[in-house]
Amino acid sequence: MIVAAGGVFSTPLAARPFVPASDAQVLAELPAGARHAQVSAQQLARGRLDVAVPLAQFYIGQARATGDLRFLGYAQGVLAPWVAQSAPVPAALVLQATLQQSRHEFDAALTTLDRSLAARPNDAQAWLTRATVLRVLGRYPEAASACEQFSRWADPSLSLICEQGIKGLTGQLETAYARLSDLSTQGMLDGEKVWRDAELGEMAVRLGRDADAERWFREDLHLSPNDFYVRAAYADLLLRQHRSAEVLVLLKDKESIEPLLLRLAIAQEQRNDPGLARSSEQLQAAFAAEAERGEPVHRREQARFLLEVQKRPREALAVALANWAVQREPDDALVLVNAARAAGSPQQAQPALQFARAQSLSDVRLTAAAGTRS
Repeated sequence: MIVAAGGVFSTPLAARPFVPASDAQVLAELPAGARHAQVSAQQLARGRLDVAVPLAQFYIGQARATGDLRFLGYAQGVLAPWVAQSAPVPAALVLQATLQQSRHEFDAALTTLDRSLAARPNDAQAWLTRATVLRVLGRYPEAASACEQFSRWADPSLSLICEQGIKGLTGQLETAYARLSDLSTQGMLDGEKVWRDAELGEMAVRLGRDADAERWFREDLHLSPNDFYVRAAYADLLLRQHRSAEVLVLLKDKESIEPLLLRLAIAQEQRNDPGLARSSEQLQAAFAAEAERGEPVHRREQARFLLEVQKRPREALAVALANWAVQREPDDALVLVNAARAAGSPQQAQPALQFARAQSLSDVRLTAAAGTRS
């Protein structure tokens, strides 16, 4: 899901950033005589929710921009005292759910959101985060209900993006694409435009309209150059078109982000690029580190690495099946189908294909990979 899904984050950013009313507005009081370098922001955050929330948001943003998951740990440390309070602190709980989601602790994220919404049922960001988690899990009716709740408190244009994103996965792809294409972005923040255009790019991919998808992805990257999930989706489009040289340019200096490093390695493999050995070594180390931490958040990427770079389809299939047990986005189904066919066991992809049929999911890539008629 392009809002950062299937990657570290998959919550569309509908919440607007805090902007002081003037340069004179005081954001935090420092002890008398203290210098900036002497005061820990984390220390301030322990007693100030208005410091803790933006600091945690900053760390989450840094994790997304750099791919360095240590920033998630920093955010967790900032939020911990607020999440532990007996009385719910909704702003902290929503961010906690985002962290849990990023670690693929989806059930825990939903529980945290339930706690937050019980205290503040009109929290649009909490409903949007809930819709996103449910969408990743393939629980589309529940995701649609969360979008409906989101619409009660959010701007109508953002509500439409949430709603049509689900409809585009449940048998109404053409109509949803048309509705979002017609949606005006006038008055939207850049982050909201990116969400709308990313949804359109993803829909265009599933419709087989690659030229349109490329246009949407390029527009997104113009507005948000650090959106690694959009960059990864664009790289996938180029790879399918055998434009690996362009992928090398697109992903230059992005090696620190595992999903992007994977696409770089695939492009290098296609071109017999000598940089492949180094990329493969980095990916293997990253996957091993995730397993050691008990946070295999990039199983989809690991399955593709085993399949498309290392040519080990049976191992790729095992990882793809483990990934499918955790999350059920179209790309998760696609990697499972590709791995099963390559391993000579196409029947093992039946859970994904049955899910797609049950949801009336339209995706030309999945149809082609499964060798079935549209």
